[in-house]
Amino acid sequence: MATHTPQLHAVDAPGEQITAEAQRAADDARLGWERFQELIEQDKRVEPRDWMPNNYRKTLVRQVSQHAHSEIIGMQPEGNWITRAPSLKRKAVLMAKVQDEAGHGLYLYSAAETLGTSRDQMYQQLYTGQAKYSSIFNYPARTWADIGAIGWLVDGAAITNQVPLCRASYGPYGRAMVRICKEESFHQRQGWEILYTLSHGTEEQKQMAQNAVDRFYGPALQMFGPPDDESPNSQQSMAWKIKRFSNDDLRQRFVDMIVPQAEALGLTLPDPDLKWNQKRGHYDYGDLDWEEFFSVVKGTGPLSHQRLAHYRAARDDGAWVREAAAAYAAKQAEADRGSALLRA
Repeated sequence: MATHTPQLHAVDAPGEQITAEAQRAADDARLGWERFQELIEQDKRVEPRDWMPNNYRKTLVRQVSQHAHSEIIGMQPEGNWITRAPSLKRKAVLMAKVQDEAGHGLYLYSAAETLGTSRDQMYQQLYTGQAKYSSIFNYPARTWADIGAIGWLVDGAAITNQVPLCRASYGPYGRAMVRICKEESFHQRQGWEILYTLSHGTEEQKQMAQNAVDRFYGPALQMFGPPDDESPNSQQSMAWKIKRFSNDDLRQRFVDMIVPQAEALGLTLPDPDLKWNQKRGHYDYGDLDWEEFFSVVKGTGPLSHQRLAHYRAARDDGAWVREAAAAYAAKQAEADRGSALLRA
């Protein structure tokens, strides 16, 4: 890992007098950088009150807020199936899962707030389309089997990516991920069970399951991000130990995991190049459609406009609730101040 220490100058102009205050600021920054480097090198946690480089802070705000946005937008494709789930039990399980996703978003927004970015600011960035979220949620869930594919493949990819994040160098993010990963493991199991039931049902049900896997396999592999040689942020995030593995390493882990699972389901992964490589000790897999990926990231996915429109409508419709809550909080604070004055 690079250990370059930035040049921290108290003054910029030649001959300018160094004030005591400027010198203290420079010394504090230098000590802060050294302490930060020590924490990273010793694999310890950076906490909100610790000094951190601006780029480290910005990287975390981007990653954690995008993660939170993905959880919130990700409620839509599954929430749309709650009323159409095939049994009361499946409705209840799906409702619980959607509630979990909302909770994950809130945990992550809270973690991002510790970095100095307000929740309202993050909400506004998503509202205006300035912020990004996982490209996978811009694809439609056309059948009940798609809910199974989302659970098995999408949540499976999420777990593969997120379990190492439990050891992220930034404390609030790593701690939030512990509970999120535990809940995501249930979500993956739910998706597996849906697909297993369908794949061992009628021929029509098995074909429905296969079609869902065909649709979500490629986008699920793209969830890890672009190839390492096209990912501008991955190497620095690894150097800072926010991430522990590269995009391609995580993608390989995921492929190695799901191949035997697909065999147990009796379903075929839609990749003619998928085969075991004895020399590498891993499965080889075919090229992904990265043109489509970058296009979806830029907002041209099948449901990109609908997902944001739905979010905006829900936020607009709930404005009166937020206003009422703020007014109540202000009134309560005023009453508390009055009571304190009386007691004084």
